[in-house]
Order: sequence, then structure tokens, then C-alpha cells
Amino acid sequence: MFRLDELVARLGGELVGDGALVVRRVATLDQAGEGDLAFLANPKYLSRLKSSRAAAVIVGHKARDAVTDRPRIVADDPYLYYAQVASVFNPPPPPRPGVHPLAAVSSPVPASVQIDAGAVVEADVEIGDDVVIGAGCSIGQGVRIGAGTRLAPRVVVYAGSVIGRDCIVHSGAVIGSDGFGFAREQNGRWIKIPQMGRVVIGDDVEIGANTTIDRGALDDTVIGRGAKLDNQIQIAHNVQIGEDTAIAGCVGIAGSTTIGARCMIAGGVGIAGHLTIADDVVVSAATVVVKSIHRPGVYTSTLPLQAHADWVKNFSHLRHLDALAERVRALEQEAQRLPDKNSDQTPG
Repeated sequence: MFRLDELVARLGGELVGDGALVVRRVATLDQAGEGDLAFLANPKYLSRLKSSRAAAVIVGHKARDAVTDRPRIVADDPYLYYAQVASVFNPPPPPRPGVHPLAAVSSPVPASVQIDAGAVVEADVEIGDDVVIGAGCSIGQGVRIGAGTRLAPRVVVYAGSVIGRDCIVHSGAVIGSDGFGFAREQNGRWIKIPQMGRVVIGDDVEIGANTTIDRGALDDTVIGRGAKLDNQIQIAHNVQIGEDTAIAGCVGIAGSTTIGARCMIAGGVGIAGHLTIADDVVVSAATVVVKSIHRPGVYTSTLPLQAHADWVKNFSHLRHLDALAERVRALEQEAQRLPDKNSDQTPG
């Protein structure tokens, strides 16, 4: 539990009202009760604030005096402030130093490291202070893991991969598996191309459950500092992802594509290989990216949702666009062949 003035002293913002009020957790306007701190991030929920039982609320500057007389914290971005408060109330559990008797560890580890049952750490692995390696993880030879990084149970990190400081890797993630590299013989058989690069992950990266990141064929696959990757993402070999880029679930990124910094890639997006995406690009959900994007902005290739009958009718029109274009071209050519009525007139 924290006093409001303690939160403001730690996180900033303006305190209005009783700073000695103690709050026990952060909650939504609808679910908040006695002792809870709620937040108003969207003005359309203003009516819910009036009926909320929250003891205090986080609001923006425009709502400082207009919405409630209860104690409040005024912030530039109420949603961001909520996230910071939630982190204060819910810090990650500290490591429980030690190596479980059922773990197999072939490299020296700092005394502050936690390695749980069933984990395997192979030779020549470098592990920083306060690292947590969950149950059943597999850490290949020559891997480097920075201080403060946490691996949930059953993470697999292939040999030679590098993970920075203060990263979070969730269960089932696979880092450093072979990229999909094959050459085809004339008879149709495939010859595997050895994948000799690494995966290099920067500091403060989060990788969701069952996400896979392939090692490079020759160069490294690189995930920049602060990137946030959701669950079930496929990142192919030699991909480069810039700093602070966020990628939602079920995205597939083909090989040798470069994505800039501070991009936001929504769920279900497919990105073809050997493309370049500039900094500060937003790609809408389920979009298929088949060419490079060189300027910041929002990009979408999907059709809006519509009733099935309307979709069938509209798609039937799309099927005839080529024929319609041919008819228009023919009419234009015919119009060009028509005589100019004014050309035969003699000045009077």
C-alpha cells in the first residue's frame, strides 16, 4: 500500500486533494472499490467516473477540476501513469538465488542467479547477475545472458545466441533456431544451407510465449533495445528490428527484412522478405506488406468488415474491373479518333 503523496514523489504528476490517502492497488473505474486508485484515460468514460467507488483517480490536465472532488493525481498521460503505478504495486519477485539439484549446469554462474529444476545450461555460457532461468529451459553452448534477464519455464536458447540485460522471455519461446534456408537442385530436391549467424537481442526486450526467432544465415538476426514482441510471432533469419518497436501476436516476418525504430505492427500482419520499413511506421492488423515502406505513417491493406452478402456483391464487381478498364481505354481511343467539330469551321 502507498500514500498518494508517496506515488507522486516517486512518479511525478500533480497531487490534488488529500495526499495522505492510502491506496492498496490500481483498478479500472468499474471494478475499483474502497482503497483503490482508478484512472481516466479516455474522456468517453467520464460518466463511469461519477459512479465509480474508487478512493482516488488518475486524470489528465483537462479533467483536473471538472470531473470529481475526490483526491486525484493529474498526469500528462493518465494511461502511462497507470502503467507506472501498476509496476510500483506489482514488482517482479526477486530471484531466489541458487541452482536446483535437478538442473544440469556446465558453466559457472554468479551466486545471485536462480536456475530452476530441469534446466540445462551448457558449457561456455555467460550469465549476468540476478538472472532467472525457469524450469525446463535449455541454454545452448556459448550463449550470453545479461544481468536481470528472466526466462520463464521451457524457453530454448540455441548455441551462440546473445540476450541483453533486463529482458523477459516467456514460456515456449525459441531463440536461435535455424532459418528457413534451402537451395533447390534441378531435380527438385532441396539442399539445406547452414545457418551460421546468431540471434542478438538488445536490453529491455520482451519476447512473448511461443515466439520464434531464427538465427541468421551469415549475418545476425538482431532485435533492438526496448522492442516488445507478443506471443506466437515468427521472425525469420537476418531480420533486423529497430529500438522500441512493438509487434503484436501472430505476425510473420520473412527473411532479411529490416524494420525501423518505434514502429507498431498490429496482429496478424504478414511481411515479405528483403524489405525495408522506415522508422515510426504503423501497420494495421492483418495487412500484407509486399513492398518497402520508406516514409512514416499508417499503412493498411485490409478491407473493412461488412455483411457477407455485401462482400459477395462487391467482390463480383472487383472481378470485372479489368474488363471495365479495357472498355474505358477503348472508349478513350474511339473519342480521340472522332473529328474536332471546330476544326472545319471557317472564320466568318
